[in-house]
Amino acid sequence: MEVKFINPFLNGTISVLKTMAFVEPKPGKPYLKKDNLARGDVSGIIGLTGSVTGSMALSFSKGAILKIVSNMLGEEIKEINGDITDAVGEITNMVSGVSRKELESIGLTILAAIPTVVTGKGHSITHVLGGPSIIIPFETDDGSFVVDVCMGGMGK
Repeated sequence: MEVKFINPFLNGTISVLKTMAFVEPKPGKPYLKKDNLARGDVSGIIGLTGSVTGSMALSFSKGAILKIVSNMLGEEIKEINGDITDAVGEITNMVSGVSRKELESIGLTILAAIPTVVTGKGHSITHVLGGPSIIIPFETDDGSFVVDVCMGGMGK
């Protein structure tokens, strides 16, 4: 997957978390993921169709998502609960929207499905297309999370 397809997801993630949660995540070096194991404790996954087909997942460590959602709601949340899972679905939707808007600027029209949220240590994420995905790791002061993207049909 080319950088021009990765950057919108990186930029979208930073933009949404800065705006909604006052958190400035620091991106790491993207790498190829070859298994289905989630890299976090709570994951939102959303299907993508249109000029490209695939899916995007956000997978948060407990520490990172508790801080992000606490900031979003203006109250301290100490455990993964319904507020957390609802917020992960919303964050996934917002990141997808910002990323898709940036992809539109390079000529790709992409529609998104409704996000699904999965919780629990060691859960798996199976992308629509199967096969490897690209992981963009992020660090925050309170923990790590990743953006996990798998897209096909992008041509050369």
